[in-house]
Amino acid sequence: MSNPFGTADMAAGYATARPPVHRRILELALAGERPFRLALDVGCGAGVSTRALDGFAERAIGIEPVEAMLQHARRVAPSAAFLAGAAEAIPVRTRAVDLITAAGSLNYADLDRFFPEAARVLARDGVLVVYDFGPGRTLRAGGGLDEWFEEFSARYPSPPHEARELSPAILARMTSGFALDRHREFEIAIPMTPSFYVDYMLTETNVAAAVRRGTPHDAIRSWCAASLAPLWNGAEREVLFRGYFACLKTI
Repeated sequence: MSNPFGTADMAAGYATARPPVHRRILELALAGERPFRLALDVGCGAGVSTRALDGFAERAIGIEPVEAMLQHARRVAPSAAFLAGAAEAIPVRTRAVDLITAAGSLNYADLDRFFPEAARVLARDGVLVVYDFGPGRTLRAGGGLDEWFEEFSARYPSPPHEARELSPAILARMTSGFALDRHREFEIAIPMTPSFYVDYMLTETNVAAAVRRGTPHDAIRSWCAASLAPLWNGAEREVLFRGYFACLKTI
């Protein structure tokens, strides 16, 4: 199965057209925590989730197994360091890291191999923050975006994937060497212009799958822009993102 994140278009989209949700999540998850010395972002993609660590840690490292994503990461998060690497074999020395974040990346990882690696690289009082959020498909003030998203998904079906479901409850039941600490399901509103929302939708994996099947990228953009225009009416609107975070600590 081809990796849905491994194309140049997907990497560029993740670098420029993903909404700023990560920092808002970390503000919730790490409220009251000390500033961390070194943070590690596992499955950092194009660096957007690593950039969100600015201010939470003195230094940050992002690791990513899809090297196409890293082509943009140093520009997106210039204060961070980046390495090609996988969650199951973290290229960092033992006890070197005070905070690990994983934004949607553990859904694709071998967790039986990841958790021992996370325990190895974390300092003894370190924190592991696992979080994820779904696509923005609801307008805060209402107005039909949910229905549009259903049509979008039917028109451009999602490709098969091997992602596992994760949640605080699932993480709490795992025999991982970590204990669930703080956790929360959230709903975050992000203001978005109509053009940015179109750009964001074009980063979804179902669009990449449609392009691989032969649908022109420009045709998808044109349909999205035309069908979304009545919902935005040229103005900025708040889009809701729903997800969870779970803070875990070693037992």
